[in-house]
Amino acid sequence: MPIELKSVTYTYMKGTPFERTALKDVSLTIADGSLTAIAGHTGSGKSTLVQHLNGILHPTTGEVLVDGVSLAGKGKENLLARRQVGMVFQYPEQQLFEETVAADIAFGPKNLELSDEEIERRVRSAMEFVQLDYETYKDVSPFRLSGGQMRRVAIAGVLALEPAYLVLDEPTAGLDPQAREELLRRITELHRKKKLTIIFVSHNMEDIARMAERVVFMHDGRILVDAPPSEAFFADKEMREAGLAAPPTVALLSRLREEGLAVEADAFTADEAAKRIEKAIRKKGGATC
Repeated sequence: MPIELKSVTYTYMKGTPFERTALKDVSLTIADGSLTAIAGHTGSGKSTLVQHLNGILHPTTGEVLVDGVSLAGKGKENLLARRQVGMVFQYPEQQLFEETVAADIAFGPKNLELSDEEIERRVRSAMEFVQLDYETYKDVSPFRLSGGQMRRVAIAGVLALEPAYLVLDEPTAGLDPQAREELLRRITELHRKKKLTIIFVSHNMEDIARMAERVVFMHDGRILVDAPPSEAFFADKEMREAGLAAPPTVALLSRLREEGLAVEADAFTADEAAKRIEKAIRKKGGATC
């Protein structure tokens, strides 16, 4: 079953001089097995929205359901529903605190009161998936690792909880290009191999274009666009309102179309764009002949 937000409004510091409504009557369904990107400028409401997905925040009005269960209750089923959603915050490495990598990843599973054998299995599995060799890194301090490795440890700690849904808030923020590419590849592989439902927040349109199956654009606490990339990146009016720009490949191909080249503009990687341009040029050359 999906994650559902039903007419969710959220107001910070309600009833004070600092009152601010960050979400305004937002309804959204995240389908099982999907990879959804949420984009918008600072203050658009995207981070507030994802913090509702596992009950960190609760709506001022409206309701959030995970697998049909409300996150607002205090019963056992409500707690289990919240645990189905793993959250990786922006700069998650800042939340590492244990003396070793293995101990940090094991922290969450230990709180679930699992057996030692099950905890070790989960730690090994999570480390393997983020490509940190267990024997090499298990006893290493996480603070001796590179930024990209620390990010992977933080993600492994969430994966060790074995959530059904994974939420990533700006997962590549602050990483160097190599670490960024590796992390995006692992996220895509995680979705593909484990069929994990993934929701990620990003301001990088290129990353969103090549990864997401569905795109949500937000502005001023509301959803402006909720569509597959092939539609979302051509919603010019809504993108301008949200202050967002199309991915570089879409912008380039759209400009070429304006200049008279009959090229299809819905390519989201450099390789795809090159193939579209080559195809259009050949077709134009054939017509000329």
